[in-house]
Amino acid sequence: MGFDARLNPFQHKMELSIEALGKELSGIRAGRASVALLEPIKVEAYGSLMPLNQLASVSAPDARMLAVNVWDKGMVKAVEKAIRECGANLNPTIDGQVIRVPIPPLSEERRQELSKLAAKYAEETKIAIRNIRRDAMDFVKQLEKNGEISEDEMHKLSDAVQELTNDFSRQAEIALAARQKEIMQI
Repeated sequence: MGFDARLNPFQHKMELSIEALGKELSGIRAGRASVALLEPIKVEAYGSLMPLNQLASVSAPDARMLAVNVWDKGMVKAVEKAIRECGANLNPTIDGQVIRVPIPPLSEERRQELSKLAAKYAEETKIAIRNIRRDAMDFVKQLEKNGEISEDEMHKLSDAVQELTNDFSRQAEIALAARQKEIMQI
């Protein structure tokens, strides 16, 4: 018996959890310029908070610099202020409509903190995956209780759910290990 389609919604939720982990890990500054570093920033603009990517384009001209090209000249100061206050310890400078954001090298202590933060994100993802596993197991038990599947099928589906859980937990561990290696070697 192949993979049971009734488990697809649970697999999809686990995939989304891994995707979210990838985004969180890419947002952790690892000492190298990455446009993902500025993705979460919101800017006070036009009477509301707007994502930075709706006001400017971000590029990484080299490993230690980000360039933020603000489209509306009137928003340059607001964008610069949002970058300065984002909590990533960045010191942007304005050059016309371009904001240059030098990426300072990380101290060993800061690398350890970022590594722990990455581990926290991975653990939260694994908890989410286990919660999805619990929901899937409840679903499988309900199918058996309703007489829709036999006890043997219930055990096969339960094994499939556990296999999914193990696979996605492994993916979270692999993503974490890769990111921690990157953080520590820069």
